[in-house]
Amino acid sequence: MIILKNILYKVSIEAVKGSTDINVNAVEFDSRKIKANDVFVAIVGIVSNGHDFISKAIEFGATSIVCEIFPEIFVPNITYIKVKNTNEALAFIATNFYDNPSAKLKLVGITGTNGKTTVATLLYQLFTNAGYKVGLLSTVKIRVGSVEHKATHTTPDSLTINYFLNEMILNGIEYCFMEVSSHGIFQKRIEGLQFVGGVFTNLSHDHLDYHPSFAAYRDVKKSFFDGLSKTAFVLTNIDDKNGLVMIQNTFAKKLTYALKSYSDYKAQILENQLSGLLLKINGNEVWVKLIGTFNAYNLLAIYGTAVELGMDKMEVLRLLSNLESVSGRFQFIISNQKITAIVDYAHTPDALENVLKTINNIRTKNEQLITVVGCGGDRDKTKRPIMANIASSLSDKIIITSDNPRTENPETIIASMEAGVEPQNFKKLISITDRKQAIKTACQLANSNDIILIAGKGHETYQEINGVRQDFDDMKIVKDFLNQMDK
Repeated sequence: MIILKNILYKVSIEAVKGSTDINVNAVEFDSRKIKANDVFVAIVGIVSNGHDFISKAIEFGATSIVCEIFPEIFVPNITYIKVKNTNEALAFIATNFYDNPSAKLKLVGITGTNGKTTVATLLYQLFTNAGYKVGLLSTVKIRVGSVEHKATHTTPDSLTINYFLNEMILNGIEYCFMEVSSHGIFQKRIEGLQFVGGVFTNLSHDHLDYHPSFAAYRDVKKSFFDGLSKTAFVLTNIDDKNGLVMIQNTFAKKLTYALKSYSDYKAQILENQLSGLLLKINGNEVWVKLIGTFNAYNLLAIYGTAVELGMDKMEVLRLLSNLESVSGRFQFIISNQKITAIVDYAHTPDALENVLKTINNIRTKNEQLITVVGCGGDRDKTKRPIMANIASSLSDKIIITSDNPRTENPETIIASMEAGVEPQNFKKLISITDRKQAIKTACQLANSNDIILIAGKGHETYQEINGVRQDFDDMKIVKDFLNQMDK
């Protein structure tokens, strides 16, 4: 049993009604999961407010309530704790409840608009291949050593984070690599965690449906580095114009990486092919299986992080050469008819431009590049015309289609994308609402040696329409259509 007062360490408490010298079994912020003697933390969310479920939590057995506003009526023998911010309180309570697990392993956080998943996942892969016991908290999956768990958010809630970090400790994990999203930082999900390092990949247009401005989005990312300790390190991409901004106020050791600028970790692309990259990293050549300039940055961040964590430089280069691409990140297949289909998660203007430029740098101009792309519903609407403009400018044909329309009319989303296509590119454009039909059409339009890019969903194996998730896997669907054509 845990004593309530012991898990309130570092929580900004404004008032207490009742005793904190009581035993509690568990901490929950979902009233439906409450059992006898649990602590219920009333989170103010985007969709619902936990304060509306305080009585339900008590009915289910909660003996302690953490809230931002006291209820009008106090139930006898229940302890009420008023705090300034319940998201922040939950993070510290979760850290204390699980006995500060992040301090017992080496936790590295990766943030930025693009590349978080690739860098975190490939660091997990590299350290695992080096013989270490490793954990991963990513968009695609959560891993405790070799055991895989499904991920639902880029940065899970603080209770889930600490639960899995504790599982990692119980399983002898030495390192954990974690994606850190702007939502997770803003919602205080990482408060109380002790990071030994932080990596900044890049910053571009995204999540402006959530953050009021690009500056606000940038500053939220920056606050992650501001909070790192003197014993931690920061590795930042200084080819990105926000790279130096990220480290302005950090106490951590400052390190840089770049392809174009003078930096602590420097790389040069010697060869860029569909089969991989030949890189020179800090004077040493290495062949890797990943493709494109954006992956050169990712691999450089991985190299720098591994070296800063104490791994031998030449051993890191050897391990880099064996890394395999991440699910839904520039994954490609080549059909019997020599049609190349690439599936990529690119769902921001910058990511889409990077992928298309990579393909254009590799291909000759004899092949067609056919791009299938959509934008998610109920999300940042300003990027829709920008993405369509990029796709139509850098492709021979573009098929605009549905992504995850969610509760929005997919035709409305498509129309706002079409508005970004410039007149000289109208002849390239086809709009097909049904994503499966759009992929089929791309396959039918492709000739031998052509390239199809299917962008936006990557690793996702579902499509969300009117709040309902239906099975949908871009790679599986394009494989099926290309196989049918091969027969």
